[in-house]
Amino acid sequence: MRTVAFLAPLTAALALASAAAAQPSAVVVTVSPDFAKTAEELGQRDVRQQVEDLTRTVERTLTARHALDGARVELIITDLKPNRPTMQQVGDTPGLDPIRSISIGGAAIEGSVTMANGEVQPVKFDYYSNTLAEVQGFTTWQDASTAYNRLARNLAEGRFVKR
Repeated sequence: MRTVAFLAPLTAALALASAAAAQPSAVVVTVSPDFAKTAEELGQRDVRQQVEDLTRTVERTLTARHALDGARVELIITDLKPNRPTMQQVGDTPGLDPIRSISIGGAAIEGSVTMANGEVQPVKFDYYSNTLAEVQGFTTWQDASTAYNRLARNLAEGRFVKR
């Protein structure tokens, strides 16, 4: 019983020390002013959800890989293309079928990463399906999700600009 009583405070102290050593990255995602006009056509709800999804994906990947500790990641969505019509598009265009209508989707993201030492790296990434045959999955934002995952992996690996 004494061993457990000794180990509990020790474990808590070690957890606090490791948390202080590796500060997670701060991730801020916004929408570019130019894209904001198009965002109205897609629907504010969908665009807001995409901002949240990109933020969550990048935070989760960087935390899991212990990458860019202490960095500030500022991302700007410059373009979004859904694979299926959004609710706003279906409401605005009566002929669209939310199930059978598909299109080439994806996302373009720019921004910067400010490292813990103050060094600033530009970020530029995009991903779009090339053909309808490449569209995998059945969600409205499948290709945008793929873009977020690939960008997050690239950031974790230190690749900030897609080549």
